[in-house]
Amino acid sequence: MPKKSIARKAKSALRSGKKASTAAGEFVGDEIHRQKRGRGAARSRKQAIAIGLSKARKAGVRVKRKSATRKAAKKRTTSTRRKTAKRKAPARSRRTSARATKRTKRRSR
Repeated sequence: MPKKSIARKAKSALRSGKKASTAAGEFVGDEIHRQKRGRGAARSRKQAIAIGLSKARKAGVRVKRKSATRKAAKKRTTSTRRKTAKRKAPARSRRTSARATKRTKRRSR
């Protein structure tokens, strides 16, 4: 659950006429701060942003999803996938694949 102090700040921002994304920024900022300190579950900044927005939604902030942009991006990726599917990717070297498996084993919890 999101912190009460952050939820209070977000609610006051909404009451004062700020946009929902501004109010959600409180949660995102807190999550990025947690990630920097090593306390959060996020492994990247993108993930920290997603967790912060999720906490904002749980707190009652109506954050919009980027639907139109996603649709356009999806359209682009499907067309590029068709183009690149014909080309064969070069095989990974033994050293690279060994490092990748080692990394995934280390990452698993």
